[in-house]
Amino acid sequence: MVTETYPPEVNGVAITVGCMIDGLRQRQHQVCVIRPRQHAQDRAARESGYEETLVAGMPIPGYPGLKSGLPARGKLLRLWQKQRPDIVHIATEGPLGWSACSAARKLGIPVSTDFHTNFHNYSQHYGVGWLNKPIAAYLRYFHNKTDCTMVPTSSLQRELTQTGYKNVLVVSRGVNAELFHPAKRNVELRQQWGATDDTPVVILVSRLAPEKNLPTVIQAFEQMRAARPEARLVMVGDGPARAALEKQHPHVIFAGMRTGDDLAAHYASGDIFLYPSLTETYGNVTVEAMASGLAVLAYEYAAAHQHIRHDVNGLLAPFDDTTSFVGQAAALITNPDRIQRLRTQARQTVATLTWEHIAEQLESVLAGLVKTRGANHVQTELSPATD
Repeated sequence: MVTETYPPEVNGVAITVGCMIDGLRQRQHQVCVIRPRQHAQDRAARESGYEETLVAGMPIPGYPGLKSGLPARGKLLRLWQKQRPDIVHIATEGPLGWSACSAARKLGIPVSTDFHTNFHNYSQHYGVGWLNKPIAAYLRYFHNKTDCTMVPTSSLQRELTQTGYKNVLVVSRGVNAELFHPAKRNVELRQQWGATDDTPVVILVSRLAPEKNLPTVIQAFEQMRAARPEARLVMVGDGPARAALEKQHPHVIFAGMRTGDDLAAHYASGDIFLYPSLTETYGNVTVEAMASGLAVLAYEYAAAHQHIRHDVNGLLAPFDDTTSFVGQAAALITNPDRIQRLRTQARQTVATLTWEHIAEQLESVLAGLVKTRGANHVQTELSPATD
């Protein structure tokens, strides 16, 4: 498994990769993780059935604490010649992922990839929108050099296939429904926010960054607060946009980065979850909020499109329709019975969406690639030379 982000780093890709690896290990597979060294004291783990190889990395602009792995083709060639893996799975498309693909191809090892992040859509939010097409072309070229690209939803599968990606397969995502649970609701935490049992609390869990479309949440909450002045908005997360948001919106509660049971308590102590991002490949926070028993409003794509049925277990706004998003948020907060109905149905929808089931899907895809590519590799080696 080659990845440029991994726990304890906190982001959707790191969490997903960590859960996939845990699932494979529970199914008795041996896993070697290739990742950048996260800090000077970082040491490679060595356990039964699991080991890590650390490579050099460089900071990613705008993402403090995250590193892009530097090219390591020579190191990977030596490593995999000494201990040949059955398959190389690449989670991220940076220089490390590229060199891993090159090394695996050189050695005839099957290669699979994940499509986790719409990097080409991020460019417009960081003043380099002109790079959108070159980045999109690079990603397509990179993924098409491998045996398959895994995506979390059928809609993303169709989108990538229509833009020239080959061998795109759906391997969904899970949620830890024991961690993210309505029972984690914390009265004391709500009191810290100035909320009583009857106060509507709106939650956002997100990286606080330009690509997350945060002004839409602020706009929606202002309309909600016009109807229910006592309502609270709690933003959980950190990022480059936080300082400006805190200065501009002093009535908003900024909870900072939260993890584990603390994060679960923040989710479950809310009532409504607004997610305005337009750049997700999946959006783990959507299903985490549903598992926590929140009434979710999101744009109709990615995880929301896959798991939410409008006004049954959540609310959907047409993609990039700010007017609809804001209007639905304002209408929802005036109807406590509707909020409670959506909360109950949301939890029921995703309670069985376990990572164990997803690991079984992943195992099936990887095993199929090993069998198919391995047979092709042997056949190529045995074929007689021709003029």
